[in-house]
Amino acid sequence: MVGVSWKHSKKIGDLLILANALLLVVILNFLGSWYFVRLDLTEEKRYTIKKQTKDLLKNLDDAVYVEVYLEGELNPGFERFRKSIRETLEEFRIYSDDRVQYTFTDPNLAMGEKARNEFIAQLNLKGIAPRNVIENKDGKRVEKLVFPGAVISYGGMETGVMLLKGNAMQGSQEVLNQAIEGVEYELANAIHKLTNVDRKKIGFVTGHGELNGLSIASFENSVGELYDINDVALNSKEKLSDYNALILAKPTQAFSNLDKYNLDQYLMRGGRLLLLLDRLDAVMDSASSDNYFAFPYDLNLDDQLFKYGIRINQDLIQDRVSGRYPIVVSNAGKPQIMQMEWPFFPLINQYADHPITRNLDASLVKFTSSVDTIKAVGVKKTPLLFSSPYSRKALAPVKVGVNDLRNQLQSGEFNDSKIPIGYLLEGKFTSLYKNRFAPDGADSKNFLEESTPTKLVVIADGDIIRNDVNPRDGTVQALGFDPFTQYTFANQDLLLNSMAYLLEEDGLIKARNKEIKIRPLDKERIKEERLFWQIVNLLMPLSLVIVFGFTRSYWRKLKYAKF
Repeated sequence: MVGVSWKHSKKIGDLLILANALLLVVILNFLGSWYFVRLDLTEEKRYTIKKQTKDLLKNLDDAVYVEVYLEGELNPGFERFRKSIRETLEEFRIYSDDRVQYTFTDPNLAMGEKARNEFIAQLNLKGIAPRNVIENKDGKRVEKLVFPGAVISYGGMETGVMLLKGNAMQGSQEVLNQAIEGVEYELANAIHKLTNVDRKKIGFVTGHGELNGLSIASFENSVGELYDINDVALNSKEKLSDYNALILAKPTQAFSNLDKYNLDQYLMRGGRLLLLLDRLDAVMDSASSDNYFAFPYDLNLDDQLFKYGIRINQDLIQDRVSGRYPIVVSNAGKPQIMQMEWPFFPLINQYADHPITRNLDASLVKFTSSVDTIKAVGVKKTPLLFSSPYSRKALAPVKVGVNDLRNQLQSGEFNDSKIPIGYLLEGKFTSLYKNRFAPDGADSKNFLEESTPTKLVVIADGDIIRNDVNPRDGTVQALGFDPFTQYTFANQDLLLNSMAYLLEEDGLIKARNKEIKIRPLDKERIKEERLFWQIVNLLMPLSLVIVFGFTRSYWRKLKYAKF
Protein backbone atom coordinates (compact mmCIF):
# COMPACT_ATOMS: atom_id res chain seq x y z
CA MET A 1 0.00 0.00 0.00
CA VAL A 2 2.86 2.34 0.77
CA GLY A 3 4.45 1.73 -2.66
CA VAL A 4 1.17 2.31 -4.49
CA SER A 5 0.47 5.46 -2.50
CA TRP A 6 3.96 6.86 -3.27
CA LYS A 7 3.66 6.18 -6.99
CA HIS A 8 0.17 7.68 -7.06
CA SER A 9 1.22 10.89 -5.30
CA LYS A 10 4.31 11.28 -7.56
CA LYS A 11 2.13 10.94 -10.65
CA ILE A 12 -0.26 13.60 -9.40
CA GLY A 13 2.68 15.91 -8.60
CA ASP A 14 4.12 15.49 -12.10
CA LEU A 15 0.73 16.24 -13.66
CA LEU A 16 0.38 19.38 -11.54
CA ILE A 17 3.83 20.57 -12.60
CA LEU A 18 2.93 19.97 -16.25
CA ALA A 19 -0.40 21.76 -15.85
CA ASN A 20 1.28 24.75 -14.18
CA ALA A 21 3.89 24.94 -16.93
CA LEU A 22 1.20 24.89 -19.65
CA LEU A 23 -0.80 27.54 -17.78
CA LEU A 24 2.32 29.73 -17.49
CA VAL A 25 2.94 29.43 -21.25
CA VAL A 26 -0.67 30.41 -21.99
CA ILE A 27 -0.46 33.42 -19.65
CA LEU A 28 2.85 34.57 -21.20
CA ASN A 29 1.41 34.28 -24.71
CA PHE A 30 -1.67 36.21 -23.65
CA LEU A 31 0.44 38.99 -22.14
CA GLY A 32 2.68 38.97 -25.21
CA SER A 33 -0.31 39.72 -27.43
CA TRP A 34 -0.96 42.87 -25.41
CA TYR A 35 2.54 44.04 -24.54
CA PHE A 36 5.30 44.20 -27.17
CA VAL A 37 8.76 43.53 -25.71
CA ARG A 38 12.10 42.95 -27.41
CA LEU A 39 15.37 42.40 -25.58
CA ASP A 40 18.79 43.33 -27.01
CA LEU A 41 21.53 41.62 -25.02
CA THR A 42 24.45 42.90 -27.12
CA GLU A 43 26.91 45.28 -25.45
CA GLU A 44 26.54 48.08 -28.01
CA LYS A 45 22.77 47.48 -28.53
CA ARG A 46 23.26 46.74 -32.21
CA TYR A 47 19.70 45.46 -32.65
CA THR A 48 18.05 48.37 -30.83
CA ILE A 49 16.18 50.85 -33.03
CA LYS A 50 16.30 54.52 -31.99
CA LYS A 51 13.12 56.03 -30.55
CA GLN A 52 12.94 58.56 -33.42
CA THR A 53 12.98 55.72 -35.96
CA LYS A 54 10.31 53.83 -34.04
CA ASP A 55 8.07 56.91 -34.03
CA LEU A 56 8.52 57.27 -37.80
CA LEU A 57 7.61 53.65 -38.41
CA LYS A 58 4.60 53.64 -36.08
CA ASN A 59 3.10 56.67 -37.85
CA LEU A 60 3.22 55.25 -41.38
CA ASP A 61 -0.12 55.65 -43.14
CA ASP A 62 0.60 53.28 -46.02
CA ALA A 63 2.85 50.39 -46.95
CA VAL A 64 6.54 51.02 -47.64
CA TYR A 65 8.27 48.69 -50.10
CA VAL A 66 12.03 48.28 -49.90
CA GLU A 67 13.93 46.45 -52.63
CA VAL A 68 17.56 45.78 -51.71
CA TYR A 69 19.96 44.96 -54.54
CA LEU A 70 22.53 43.13 -52.44
CA GLU A 71 21.85 39.50 -53.24
CA GLY A 72 23.63 36.54 -54.76
CA GLU A 73 27.02 35.06 -53.94
CA LEU A 74 29.00 37.56 -51.86
CA ASN A 75 32.25 37.54 -49.94
CA PRO A 76 32.09 37.23 -46.11
CA GLY A 77 32.28 41.01 -45.56
CA PHE A 78 29.30 41.77 -47.79
CA GLU A 79 27.47 38.74 -46.40
CA ARG A 80 27.74 40.37 -42.97
CA PHE A 81 26.56 43.67 -44.47
CA ARG A 82 23.57 42.00 -46.12
CA LYS A 83 22.68 40.21 -42.89
CA SER A 84 22.73 43.53 -41.03
CA ILE A 85 20.43 45.15 -43.62
CA ARG A 86 18.02 42.22 -43.39
CA GLU A 87 18.00 42.36 -39.57
CA THR A 88 17.35 46.12 -39.62
CA LEU A 89 14.52 45.78 -42.12
CA GLU A 90 13.01 43.00 -40.03
CA GLU A 91 12.99 45.36 -37.04
CA PHE A 92 11.39 48.00 -39.29
CA ARG A 93 8.71 45.52 -40.29
CA ILE A 94 7.92 44.63 -36.68
CA TYR A 95 7.79 48.19 -35.37
CA SER A 96 5.71 49.37 -38.36
CA ASP A 97 3.11 46.64 -37.81
CA ASP A 98 4.03 44.96 -41.11
CA ARG A 99 3.78 48.18 -43.13
CA VAL A 100 7.44 47.90 -44.17
CA GLN A 101 7.84 45.09 -46.69
CA TYR A 102 11.19 44.16 -48.19
CA THR A 103 12.79 41.91 -50.78
CA PHE A 104 16.37 41.21 -51.86
CA THR A 105 17.20 41.14 -55.58
CA ASP A 106 20.33 40.23 -57.54
CA PRO A 107 20.73 42.67 -60.48
CA ASN A 108 23.25 40.33 -62.08
CA LEU A 109 20.43 37.87 -62.83
CA ALA A 110 18.88 40.17 -65.45
CA MET A 111 18.36 38.21 -68.67
CA GLY A 112 20.85 39.20 -71.35
CA GLU A 113 23.68 41.70 -71.32
CA LYS A 114 21.57 44.49 -72.82
CA ALA A 115 18.83 44.10 -70.22
CA ARG A 116 21.41 43.98 -67.45
CA ASN A 117 23.13 47.16 -68.67
CA GLU A 118 19.80 48.98 -68.90
CA PHE A 119 18.93 47.86 -65.37
CA ILE A 120 22.31 49.06 -64.05
CA ALA A 121 21.80 52.42 -65.79
CA GLN A 122 18.41 52.80 -64.09
CA LEU A 123 19.96 52.07 -60.70
CA ASN A 124 22.66 54.68 -61.36
CA LEU A 125 19.98 57.27 -62.07
CA LYS A 126 18.46 56.46 -58.68
CA GLY A 127 21.79 57.04 -56.94
CA ILE A 128 22.81 53.39 -56.54
CA ALA A 129 26.30 53.06 -57.98
CA PRO A 130 27.84 49.60 -58.40
CA ARG A 131 31.04 48.66 -56.59
CA ASN A 132 33.63 46.40 -58.16
CA VAL A 133 34.65 43.82 -55.55
CA ILE A 134 37.92 42.01 -56.26
CA GLU A 135 38.98 38.91 -54.33
CA ASN A 136 41.09 35.80 -54.75
CA LYS A 137 39.20 32.53 -54.90
CA ASP A 138 41.09 29.24 -55.30
CA GLY A 139 44.15 31.16 -56.44
CA LYS A 140 42.22 33.07 -59.10
CA ARG A 141 41.34 36.76 -59.27
CA VAL A 142 37.57 37.16 -59.25
CA GLU A 143 35.76 40.43 -59.94
CA LYS A 144 32.09 41.04 -59.27
CA LEU A 145 29.81 44.06 -59.39
CA VAL A 146 27.73 44.53 -56.25
CA PHE A 147 24.96 47.08 -55.74
CA PRO A 148 24.94 48.07 -52.04
CA GLY A 149 21.77 50.10 -52.20
CA ALA A 150 17.99 49.96 -52.13
CA VAL A 151 14.97 51.55 -53.79
CA ILE A 152 12.19 52.57 -51.40
CA SER A 153 8.62 53.10 -52.62
CA TYR A 154 5.71 54.77 -50.82
CA GLY A 155 2.44 56.18 -52.06
CA GLY A 156 3.43 56.06 -55.73
CA MET A 157 6.80 57.74 -55.13
CA GLU A 158 10.22 56.17 -54.85
CA THR A 159 13.77 57.11 -53.97
CA GLY A 160 17.10 55.35 -54.14
CA VAL A 161 19.50 55.14 -51.21
CA MET A 162 23.15 54.10 -51.19
CA LEU A 163 23.80 51.99 -48.11
CA LEU A 164 27.56 51.50 -48.44
CA LYS A 165 28.84 54.74 -46.93
CA GLY A 166 31.98 55.23 -44.90
CA ASN A 167 35.44 56.74 -44.85
CA ALA A 168 37.24 55.30 -47.87
CA MET A 169 40.61 56.07 -46.26
CA GLN A 170 39.94 53.25 -43.80
CA GLY A 171 40.31 49.55 -44.59
CA SER A 172 37.59 47.72 -46.47
CA GLN A 173 36.35 45.92 -43.34
CA GLU A 174 36.21 49.20 -41.40
CA VAL A 175 34.21 50.82 -44.24
CA LEU A 176 31.75 47.92 -44.14
CA ASN A 177 31.46 48.27 -40.38
CA GLN A 178 30.77 52.01 -40.73
CA ALA A 179 28.15 51.21 -43.36
CA ILE A 180 26.50 48.73 -40.98
CA GLU A 181 26.41 51.44 -38.31
CA GLY A 182 24.65 53.75 -40.75
CA VAL A 183 22.06 51.33 -42.17
CA GLU A 184 19.28 52.40 -39.79
CA TYR A 185 19.78 56.11 -40.50
CA GLU A 186 20.05 55.75 -44.29
CA LEU A 187 16.89 53.62 -44.54
CA ALA A 188 14.89 55.69 -42.04
CA ASN A 189 15.95 58.97 -43.66
CA ALA A 190 14.90 57.71 -47.10
CA ILE A 191 11.48 56.72 -45.70
CA HIS A 192 11.25 60.13 -44.04
CA LYS A 193 11.85 61.84 -47.42
CA LEU A 194 8.84 60.04 -48.90
CA THR A 195 6.48 60.34 -45.94
CA ASN A 196 7.28 63.80 -44.57
CA VAL A 197 4.33 66.19 -44.83
CA ASP A 198 5.39 68.69 -42.16
CA ARG A 199 8.17 70.24 -44.22
CA LYS A 200 10.33 72.92 -42.63
CA LYS A 201 11.35 76.02 -44.53
CA ILE A 202 14.90 77.05 -45.47
CA GLY A 203 15.97 80.40 -46.87
CA PHE A 204 19.04 81.05 -49.03
CA VAL A 205 20.14 84.59 -48.18
CA THR A 206 20.65 86.84 -51.22
CA GLY A 207 21.86 90.39 -51.86
CA HIS A 208 25.57 90.02 -51.05
CA GLY A 209 26.94 88.19 -54.09
CA GLU A 210 26.07 84.74 -52.75
CA LEU A 211 26.23 81.61 -54.90
CA ASN A 212 22.99 80.84 -56.69
CA GLY A 213 21.46 79.17 -59.74
CA LEU A 214 23.30 76.25 -61.31
CA SER A 215 26.31 76.66 -59.00
CA ILE A 216 24.33 75.28 -56.03
CA ALA A 217 21.69 73.29 -57.94
CA SER A 218 22.93 69.91 -56.71
CA PHE A 219 22.55 70.82 -53.05
CA GLU A 220 19.25 72.60 -53.64
CA ASN A 221 17.86 69.49 -55.33
CA SER A 222 18.95 67.26 -52.45
CA VAL A 223 17.83 69.52 -49.61
CA GLY A 224 14.58 70.20 -51.49
CA GLU A 225 13.62 66.54 -51.02
CA LEU A 226 13.30 67.19 -47.29
CA TYR A 227 12.57 70.90 -46.88
CA ASP A 228 10.90 73.79 -48.69
CA ILE A 229 13.50 76.26 -49.98
CA ASN A 230 13.32 79.90 -51.08
CA ASP A 231 15.61 82.84 -51.68
CA VAL A 232 15.27 85.57 -49.08
CA ALA A 233 16.68 89.08 -48.67
CA LEU A 234 17.49 90.20 -45.14
CA ASN A 235 16.02 93.65 -45.76
CA SER A 236 12.80 92.47 -47.40
CA LYS A 237 9.33 92.81 -45.89
CA GLU A 238 9.07 89.03 -45.73
CA LYS A 239 9.25 87.77 -42.16
CA LEU A 240 12.50 85.97 -41.46
CA SER A 241 10.73 84.18 -38.61
CA ASP A 242 8.85 82.16 -41.26
CA TYR A 243 12.10 80.32 -41.99
CA ASN A 244 13.41 77.56 -39.76
CA ALA A 245 16.97 78.06 -41.02
CA LEU A 246 18.97 80.43 -43.19
CA ILE A 247 21.99 79.59 -45.35
CA LEU A 248 24.71 82.06 -46.29
CA ALA A 249 26.43 80.49 -49.31
CA LYS A 250 29.70 82.32 -49.97
CA PRO A 251 28.74 86.01 -49.78
CA THR A 252 31.30 88.29 -51.46
CA GLN A 253 29.87 91.75 -50.72
CA ALA A 254 29.60 93.67 -47.45
CA PHE A 255 26.50 93.32 -45.26
CA SER A 256 24.76 96.57 -44.36
CA ASN A 257 24.14 97.38 -40.71
CA LEU A 258 20.43 96.81 -41.24
CA ASP A 259 21.07 93.35 -42.72
CA LYS A 260 23.34 92.51 -39.78
CA TYR A 261 20.68 93.64 -37.33
CA ASN A 262 17.97 91.54 -38.97
CA LEU A 263 20.26 88.52 -39.08
CA ASP A 264 21.15 89.06 -35.42
CA GLN A 265 17.53 89.25 -34.29
CA TYR A 266 16.65 86.21 -36.38
CA LEU A 267 19.23 84.25 -34.39
CA MET A 268 18.02 85.77 -31.10
CA ARG A 269 14.53 84.41 -31.82
CA GLY A 270 15.82 80.87 -32.17
CA GLY A 271 16.59 80.82 -35.89
CA ARG A 272 19.26 78.42 -37.14
CA LEU A 273 22.17 79.46 -39.37
CA LEU A 274 24.50 77.63 -41.75
CA LEU A 275 27.34 80.03 -42.57
CA LEU A 276 29.63 79.04 -45.45
CA LEU A 277 32.07 81.94 -45.62
CA ASP A 278 35.26 82.63 -47.56
CA ARG A 279 37.64 84.94 -45.71
CA LEU A 280 39.97 85.62 -48.66
CA ASP A 281 39.13 86.40 -52.27
CA ALA A 282 40.91 83.49 -53.98
CA VAL A 283 39.73 82.04 -57.32
CA MET A 284 41.31 79.57 -59.71
CA ASP A 285 40.60 81.81 -62.73
CA SER A 286 43.42 84.12 -61.62
CA ALA A 287 45.78 81.45 -60.26
CA SER A 288 47.59 81.08 -63.60
CA SER A 289 49.14 84.51 -63.10
CA ASP A 290 52.54 84.71 -61.40
CA ASN A 291 51.57 87.90 -59.56
CA TYR A 292 48.19 86.92 -58.14
CA PHE A 293 47.61 87.52 -54.42
CA ALA A 294 44.49 86.73 -52.43
CA PHE A 295 43.29 89.57 -50.20
CA PRO A 296 40.62 89.46 -47.46
CA TYR A 297 36.95 90.04 -48.23
CA ASP A 298 35.26 92.91 -46.42
CA LEU A 299 31.96 91.30 -45.44
CA ASN A 300 31.45 93.48 -42.37
CA LEU A 301 30.62 90.37 -40.34
CA ASP A 302 33.76 90.03 -38.20
CA ASP A 303 32.35 91.81 -35.13
CA GLN A 304 29.11 89.84 -35.32
CA LEU A 305 30.84 86.47 -35.51
CA PHE A 306 33.21 87.59 -32.73
CA LYS A 307 30.23 88.37 -30.50
CA TYR A 308 28.82 84.88 -31.12
CA GLY A 309 32.15 83.27 -30.17
CA ILE A 310 33.88 82.56 -33.49
CA ARG A 311 36.56 84.15 -35.69
CA ILE A 312 37.58 83.27 -39.25
CA ASN A 313 41.23 84.24 -39.64
CA GLN A 314 42.77 86.16 -42.54
CA ASP A 315 44.78 83.23 -43.88
CA LEU A 316 44.60 80.28 -46.25
CA ILE A 317 45.35 76.69 -45.24
CA GLN A 318 47.78 74.68 -47.35
CA ASP A 319 47.70 70.93 -46.88
CA ARG A 320 49.88 68.09 -48.16
CA VAL A 321 46.76 65.89 -48.19
CA SER A 322 44.97 67.71 -50.97
CA GLY A 323 43.01 67.50 -54.18
CA ARG A 324 44.73 67.52 -57.56
CA TYR A 325 44.83 70.09 -60.32
CA PRO A 326 46.07 69.63 -63.93
CA ILE A 327 49.11 71.67 -64.89
CA VAL A 328 51.24 71.87 -68.04
CA VAL A 329 54.68 70.52 -67.09
CA SER A 330 56.26 70.64 -70.55
CA ASN A 331 55.70 72.67 -73.73
CA ALA A 332 58.26 70.81 -75.83
CA GLY A 333 56.29 69.52 -78.81
CA LYS A 334 52.90 68.36 -77.60
CA PRO A 335 52.04 69.94 -74.19
CA GLN A 336 52.27 67.47 -71.34
CA ILE A 337 49.66 67.81 -68.61
CA MET A 338 50.01 66.23 -65.19
CA GLN A 339 47.63 66.22 -62.25
CA MET A 340 49.52 67.50 -59.24
CA GLU A 341 48.59 68.02 -55.61
CA TRP A 342 47.23 71.54 -55.11
CA PRO A 343 47.72 72.39 -51.40
CA PHE A 344 45.04 75.09 -51.46
CA PHE A 345 42.43 72.31 -51.99
CA PRO A 346 42.67 70.35 -48.69
CA LEU A 347 41.05 66.94 -48.45
CA ILE A 348 39.30 66.95 -45.10
CA ASN A 349 39.45 63.53 -43.53
CA GLN A 350 39.75 64.53 -39.87
CA TYR A 351 36.37 64.90 -38.21
CA ALA A 352 34.84 65.20 -34.76
CA ASP A 353 32.97 62.23 -33.31
CA HIS A 354 29.61 63.93 -33.78
CA PRO A 355 26.36 62.94 -35.55
CA ILE A 356 27.06 65.53 -38.27
CA THR A 357 30.45 64.09 -39.21
CA ARG A 358 30.49 60.52 -37.92
CA ASN A 359 31.75 57.98 -40.50
CA LEU A 360 31.91 60.59 -43.27
CA ASP A 361 34.09 60.07 -46.31
CA ALA A 362 36.63 62.79 -47.18
CA SER A 363 35.32 66.25 -48.10
CA LEU A 364 37.00 68.55 -50.62
CA VAL A 365 37.36 72.22 -49.65
CA LYS A 366 38.91 75.04 -51.67
CA PHE A 367 40.77 78.07 -50.35
CA THR A 368 39.70 77.54 -46.76
CA SER A 369 40.82 79.51 -43.69
CA SER A 370 41.49 78.60 -40.09
CA VAL A 371 38.84 79.22 -37.44
CA ASP A 372 39.35 80.23 -33.80
CA THR A 373 36.85 80.45 -30.96
CA ILE A 374 36.30 83.41 -28.66
CA LYS A 375 34.92 83.31 -25.15
CA ALA A 376 31.14 83.61 -25.28
CA VAL A 377 29.19 82.89 -22.11
CA GLY A 378 26.50 80.26 -22.58
CA VAL A 379 27.74 79.02 -25.95
CA LYS A 380 29.10 75.50 -26.46
CA LYS A 381 31.62 75.23 -29.31
CA THR A 382 32.32 71.92 -31.08
CA PRO A 383 35.02 71.73 -33.78
CA LEU A 384 33.74 69.60 -36.67
CA LEU A 385 36.36 69.67 -39.45
CA PHE A 386 40.17 69.71 -39.31
CA SER A 387 43.04 69.82 -41.76
CA SER A 388 45.46 66.89 -41.89
CA PRO A 389 48.50 66.57 -39.58
CA TYR A 390 50.61 67.95 -42.48
CA SER A 391 49.29 71.45 -43.06
CA ARG A 392 50.18 75.10 -42.54
CA LYS A 393 48.69 78.59 -42.53
CA ALA A 394 49.62 81.27 -45.08
CA LEU A 395 48.79 84.77 -43.82
CA ALA A 396 47.11 87.33 -46.08
CA PRO A 397 47.91 88.52 -48.64
CA VAL A 398 48.57 85.01 -49.96
CA LYS A 399 50.34 84.34 -53.26
CA VAL A 400 48.25 81.86 -55.26
CA GLY A 401 49.87 80.51 -58.42
CA VAL A 402 49.63 77.14 -60.10
CA ASN A 403 53.12 77.61 -61.53
CA ASP A 404 54.44 77.11 -58.01
CA LEU A 405 53.34 73.48 -58.25
CA ARG A 406 56.47 72.81 -60.30
CA ASN A 407 58.51 73.48 -57.17
CA GLN A 408 59.05 70.51 -54.89
CA LEU A 409 56.99 70.82 -51.72
CA GLN A 410 59.02 70.31 -48.56
CA SER A 411 57.26 68.14 -45.97
CA GLY A 412 59.05 69.92 -43.13
CA GLU A 413 57.30 73.18 -44.03
CA PHE A 414 53.86 71.67 -43.29
CA ASN A 415 54.17 71.36 -39.54
CA ASP A 416 50.72 72.47 -38.32
CA SER A 417 48.35 69.69 -37.33
CA LYS A 418 44.58 69.46 -37.37
CA ILE A 419 43.71 73.11 -37.93
CA PRO A 420 39.96 73.65 -37.31
CA ILE A 421 38.01 74.98 -40.30
CA GLY A 422 34.44 74.41 -39.11
CA TYR A 423 32.54 74.73 -35.83
CA LEU A 424 29.13 73.99 -34.38
CA LEU A 425 27.96 76.62 -31.86
CA GLU A 426 25.06 75.85 -29.52
CA GLY A 427 23.45 77.71 -26.64
CA LYS A 428 22.20 81.18 -25.78
CA PHE A 429 23.87 83.91 -27.83
CA THR A 430 24.23 87.57 -26.88
CA SER A 431 23.08 90.14 -29.43
CA LEU A 432 25.68 92.26 -31.19
CA TYR A 433 23.39 95.23 -30.56
CA LYS A 434 23.12 94.83 -26.80
CA ASN A 435 23.87 98.25 -25.28
CA ARG A 436 24.12 99.70 -28.78
CA PHE A 437 21.83 101.81 -30.95
CA ALA A 438 19.84 99.96 -33.59
CA PRO A 439 20.72 100.98 -37.19
CA ASP A 440 18.49 103.29 -39.19
CA GLY A 441 15.39 101.57 -40.50
CA ALA A 442 15.49 98.76 -37.94
CA ASP A 443 12.34 97.64 -36.13
CA SER A 444 13.54 97.71 -32.51
CA LYS A 445 10.17 97.35 -30.78
CA ASN A 446 10.67 93.68 -29.90
CA PHE A 447 14.44 93.78 -29.60
CA LEU A 448 16.02 90.76 -27.87
CA GLU A 449 19.45 91.09 -26.30
CA GLU A 450 19.81 87.34 -25.61
CA SER A 451 18.69 84.43 -27.74
CA THR A 452 16.56 81.47 -26.88
CA PRO A 453 18.58 78.20 -27.11
CA THR A 454 19.64 77.85 -30.74
CA LYS A 455 22.60 76.83 -32.87
CA LEU A 456 24.65 77.65 -35.92
CA VAL A 457 27.31 75.96 -38.05
CA VAL A 458 30.24 77.95 -39.44
CA ILE A 459 32.51 76.52 -42.16
CA ALA A 460 35.34 78.69 -43.49
CA ASP A 461 34.79 77.71 -47.11
CA GLY A 462 32.03 78.96 -49.37
CA ASP A 463 32.93 76.64 -52.24
CA ILE A 464 32.04 73.58 -50.18
CA ILE A 465 28.45 74.03 -51.43
CA ARG A 466 29.39 74.79 -55.07
CA ASN A 467 28.95 72.07 -57.70
CA ASP A 468 30.64 71.97 -61.10
CA VAL A 469 28.73 72.40 -64.34
CA ASN A 470 29.76 70.38 -67.38
CA PRO A 471 31.01 72.99 -69.90
CA ARG A 472 30.08 70.79 -72.87
CA ASP A 473 26.37 70.29 -72.24
CA GLY A 474 25.64 72.51 -69.22
CA THR A 475 24.56 69.62 -66.98
CA VAL A 476 24.95 69.96 -63.23
CA GLN A 477 27.51 67.66 -61.64
CA ALA A 478 26.91 66.09 -58.24
CA LEU A 479 28.10 68.18 -55.32
CA GLY A 480 31.56 66.98 -54.33
CA PHE A 481 32.28 65.42 -57.73
CA ASP A 482 35.86 66.04 -58.84
CA PRO A 483 36.10 65.89 -62.67
CA PHE A 484 39.87 65.32 -62.54
CA THR A 485 39.76 62.21 -60.32
CA GLN A 486 36.16 61.17 -61.16
CA TYR A 487 35.53 60.75 -57.43
CA THR A 488 32.57 62.14 -55.48
CA PHE A 489 33.56 63.51 -52.09
CA ALA A 490 31.24 63.78 -49.08
CA ASN A 491 30.47 67.51 -49.31
CA GLN A 492 26.77 66.90 -49.83
CA ASP A 493 26.43 64.46 -46.94
CA LEU A 494 28.27 66.90 -44.67
CA LEU A 495 25.91 69.77 -45.49
CA LEU A 496 22.76 67.64 -45.36
CA ASN A 497 23.80 66.27 -41.97
CA SER A 498 24.45 69.81 -40.78
CA MET A 499 20.94 70.90 -41.81
CA ALA A 500 19.39 67.82 -40.19
CA TYR A 501 21.17 68.55 -36.92
CA LEU A 502 20.33 72.25 -36.99
CA LEU A 503 16.64 71.62 -37.66
CA GLU A 504 16.01 68.27 -36.00
CA GLU A 505 18.60 67.65 -33.30
CA ASP A 506 16.34 65.10 -31.61
CA GLY A 507 15.24 63.58 -34.92
CA LEU A 508 16.58 60.78 -37.09
CA ILE A 509 20.09 62.27 -37.01
CA LYS A 510 20.43 60.58 -33.60
CA ALA A 511 20.66 57.24 -35.41
CA ARG A 512 24.08 58.30 -36.76
CA ASN A 513 25.47 57.79 -33.24
CA LYS A 514 25.01 54.03 -33.53
CA GLU A 515 28.25 52.17 -32.88
CA ILE A 516 29.08 48.55 -33.68
CA LYS A 517 32.43 47.30 -32.50
CA ILE A 518 34.62 45.00 -34.56
CA ARG A 519 36.07 42.19 -32.47
CA PRO A 520 38.62 40.53 -34.75
CA LEU A 521 40.44 37.37 -33.67
CA ASP A 522 44.15 37.57 -32.93
CA LYS A 523 45.67 35.83 -35.98
CA GLU A 524 49.06 35.29 -34.36
CA ARG A 525 47.53 33.75 -31.27
CA ILE A 526 45.31 31.54 -33.44
CA LYS A 527 48.40 30.31 -35.26
CA GLU A 528 50.27 29.56 -32.01
CA GLU A 529 47.39 27.94 -30.08
CA ARG A 530 45.51 26.26 -32.90
CA LEU A 531 46.36 22.64 -31.91
CA PHE A 532 45.57 23.26 -28.24
CA TRP A 533 42.09 24.62 -28.96
CA GLN A 534 41.38 21.85 -31.46
CA ILE A 535 42.12 19.26 -28.75
CA VAL A 536 40.02 21.18 -26.21
CA ASN A 537 37.06 21.43 -28.61
CA LEU A 538 37.30 17.73 -29.42
CA LEU A 539 37.88 16.23 -25.95
CA MET A 540 35.93 18.60 -23.68
CA PRO A 541 32.43 17.71 -25.00
CA LEU A 542 33.26 13.96 -24.79
CA SER A 543 34.61 14.37 -21.25
CA LEU A 544 31.53 16.28 -20.14
CA VAL A 545 29.21 13.58 -21.55
CA ILE A 546 31.18 10.81 -19.78
CA VAL A 547 31.27 12.69 -16.47
CA PHE A 548 27.55 13.42 -16.73
CA GLY A 549 26.80 9.74 -17.46
CA PHE A 550 28.77 8.47 -14.45
CA THR A 551 27.32 11.15 -12.17
CA ARG A 552 23.74 10.38 -13.18
CA SER A 553 24.28 6.62 -12.80
CA TYR A 554 25.75 7.08 -9.31
CA TRP A 555 22.91 9.45 -8.29
CA ARG A 556 20.25 6.98 -9.46
CA LYS A 557 21.85 4.19 -7.44
CA LEU A 558 21.83 6.33 -4.30
CA LYS A 559 18.23 7.44 -4.88
CA TYR A 560 16.65 4.07 -5.60
CA ALA A 561 18.85 1.70 -3.55
CA LYS A 562 16.58 2.09 -0.46
CA PHE A 563 13.53 0.90 -2.43
